[in-house]
Amino acid sequence: MRLHRTLIAALLPLASLAAPVLVAPAAAAVDNSQPGPFIDSLAKDGFAALRSSNHTAAKAQFRQLLSQHFAVDQIGDRLIRRWRPTITPAQYQAYKAAMPTFIINTYADRLFEYADANLKVVRAQQSGDGAAVLSQVTKPGAQPITAVWTVAKTPAGYKVTNLTVGGINLALTQTADFDAFIQRKGFDALVAFMKSRG
Repeated sequence: MRLHRTLIAALLPLASLAAPVLVAPAAAAVDNSQPGPFIDSLAKDGFAALRSSNHTAAKAQFRQLLSQHFAVDQIGDRLIRRWRPTITPAQYQAYKAAMPTFIINTYADRLFEYADANLKVVRAQQSGDGAAVLSQVTKPGAQPITAVWTVAKTPAGYKVTNLTVGGINLALTQTADFDAFIQRKGFDALVAFMKSRG
């Protein structure tokens, strides 16, 4: 399925970096007070957890990561902006409920492919209340990948709102794939597909 393949291509490298950040003792180490240190500490703690975790623990840590360090609702709303006026409140709530588990179960099993990767923050460029954090991901035997983390300032500190990996803008790619899926099969079918990943 194109939706599944494209999401994997866009998400895998960054999901692999971030997913296991919040092992209980390491959670306090994530510094989300400034954009650069936020991404740097997120990646460092994430790789440390990834190297010592199992798949079940990684999924639990990813779920905690999504709720605390990613603007999940904002990201989810962006993906279906075109369709929001046409869906019912019940459809919207079903979509919101399915989104975190869909992401977790689609990518968590592949996280361990990046256990030996490293991330280096190159620079952070402020823009209004947010910033773009340019980083480089390196894995032994592979070419470095450029990753740009878009972060927004919230009352709880900075949160990730978008990722661009190797020139692929995650939000734009996901939005296009969700649009195509809904056009072919309808909104309820998209939610059903997302739930099937649970």
